Amino acid sequence: MKRSWKAVCLILGMALLVARPGPADDTRDDTNQDGPSLDKTLSPYFFVENGDASVDRLPLKETKADVRIVGVIADVVVTQVYRNEGTRPINARYVFPASTRAAVHGMTLQVGEHRIRAKIREKQAAQKEFDQARKERKSAALLEQQRPNVFSMSVANVMPQDEIRVELHYSELLVPTDGTYEFVYPTVVGPRYSNEPDTLAAEVKNGWIKSPYLHKDEAPSYEFGIETHIAAGMPIEEVVCTSHKTHVDWQDASGARVALDPAEANGGNRDYILRYRLQGQQVETGLLLYQGKNENFFLMMVQPPRRVEPKQIPPREYIFVLDVSGSMEGFPLDTAKVLMRELIGGLRPTDSFNVILFSGGSRLLAPKSLPATPENVEQAISEIDREQGSGATELGAALDTALALPGNEGVSRTTIVVTDGYIGAEAEAFEGIRAHLNRSNLFAFGIGSDVNRYLIEGMAHAGQGEPFVATNPAEAKVAAKSFQEYIKSPVLTDIAVDMQGFETYDVEPPSIPDLFADRPLVVFGKWRGKASGTIRVTGLGGEGGYEKVFDVAEAEPSADNQALRYLWARARVARLSDFGTEKNDATRQAVTALGLTYDLLTEFTSFIAVHDVVRNTEGSAQAVDQPLPLPEGVSELAVGNPTPVPEPELALLLALVLLLLGLTPGGRAWLRRMATGQSRLG
Repeated sequence: MKRSWKAVCLILGMALLVARPGPADDTRDDTNQDGPSLDKTLSPYFFVENGDASVDRLPLKETKADVRIVGVIADVVVTQVYRNEGTRPINARYVFPASTRAAVHGMTLQVGEHRIRAKIREKQAAQKEFDQARKERKSAALLEQQRPNVFSMSVANVMPQDEIRVELHYSELLVPTDGTYEFVYPTVVGPRYSNEPDTLAAEVKNGWIKSPYLHKDEAPSYEFGIETHIAAGMPIEEVVCTSHKTHVDWQDASGARVALDPAEANGGNRDYILRYRLQGQQVETGLLLYQGKNENFFLMMVQPPRRVEPKQIPPREYIFVLDVSGSMEGFPLDTAKVLMRELIGGLRPTDSFNVILFSGGSRLLAPKSLPATPENVEQAISEIDREQGSGATELGAALDTALALPGNEGVSRTTIVVTDGYIGAEAEAFEGIRAHLNRSNLFAFGIGSDVNRYLIEGMAHAGQGEPFVATNPAEAKVAAKSFQEYIKSPVLTDIAVDMQGFETYDVEPPSIPDLFADRPLVVFGKWRGKASGTIRVTGLGGEGGYEKVFDVAEAEPSADNQALRYLWARARVARLSDFGTEKNDATRQAVTALGLTYDLLTEFTSFIAVHDVVRNTEGSAQAVDQPLPLPEGVSELAVGNPTPVPEPELALLLALVLLLLGLTPGGRAWLRRMATGQSRLG
């Protein structure tokens, strides 16, 4: 007995020795900070501020945007301020969002009084140059595109007490819907679910998904600011910010300055949404020209005719695909329920419908679609109301189920996806939708304060539908009504654009689909020779034939329209690369050439800036991932991996188990066998 208790004491002592806390291990490798693991999926994690107190764990101190809207073009300068308040050099990485329509065409790095304009490089070449600068102990910044709306900024060798400023410059086209212009500035990248293994291969493609997150309701660790100047060129009826507290100062009837309220300094956890309308619900219609050194660009925006109610509407079938995963728990799912009540409750008796609820798996409401009777509508809404939100986000399998459902002759099918979009497999979803276009078109509803707009817009783009976003229950009702109005009948079909005496080429889009909403037709392109001749737009509207003619000579080329070269290139990149098209060598080369020619950030080109002075005399730097706030209203269930149990706590738990085993006869017998080598775990 005495010998067995000696063995127990020995085991307990070893366990407690392991449990003693030691110094934090902060020797992570920048290129793969968590290390490869075959039994762990790629997933974000909660940030815990601990370790070496001499290292500033939160290097980003401020992010702000200066927005200037002239006509239909927004020009945006984003400034990120990094400061090392610790005692050791650091290498910082920050993941942040932007609009899917943003054409990022400039970056500047400022170290002290030195300003360095970044150069556009092929992605691998830029990474190699950045790695070399980091090894040579020089300050450097690298801007990369992870998704068309997700970027990462890496900053090397930020010395103690350094303040480094990085400025990004992008342009964006504002296209109104129903007479309303909307500018959206996304502020935070929401957590992305991914079932990919946490391997080096995944790191190359999706390593940004592992970004750390603050806990729910923790304010962003950096200040957020934005100021918007509007010069509409026409009298403005109203300006409204639906997301943040703001102050509007009117410059004149057609111009306004919108400033963020000081109380919103921590407002970087939700999209900034600004909307404005022109008097009489007018929209900017016309032709913009830019004459460059080597190429000339044009932009034509045409307001379609007003919608006319069709006399006969064919029977329609609606398949609703609703996300009920963990990231939807709480506010997003509550908002989605409001939306679903409005959508399903607004169906006509001649319509039929079905519902697929998905998280880690999928559940179909009925084997085949049900007629939209009051009883069936009530049953569906009751099923949805019982959902609370939990589990993973396996959107792909749910889409496959929805798009593979058998259809009926003479019935027009529409698939509606409702989700916050927090997944990492966007391209796979787009490809699945394209593969079933002969069965259904698709509309996407993004729900939440900071949705994955790349997924929402990409699904609608692939399904030849329209994206909608609802950031709160009130907007959900408005979005549902807009959708119901939208799909009643096309506004303009059989659209053709004919150029007479105006030589154009490289026109985007190459073909023009039917217009369903009160939304202008937008055409980009290049032109040669004189700015003369006519552009004739024809189509079939609700009241018959439609025609609009532009006299090119009336539109004077202006240097103020320089952004057209970037916007055209961005439109071409979007068609070639953004929404899940096959990434073959020809696509890669074409997108790379566009990025390098037009100084444009793309999937295959990056911005790199190097301060060519050796500043880090210590020779090493601490790697720091800037933690992101959870988007407002998003549950902690959105972060898939539970916080791992630290090794000291795990060892203490083992010691407690061994102690409890020693208190029972069977346990003491097993411990004796363990001590003498006669037994083993497992």
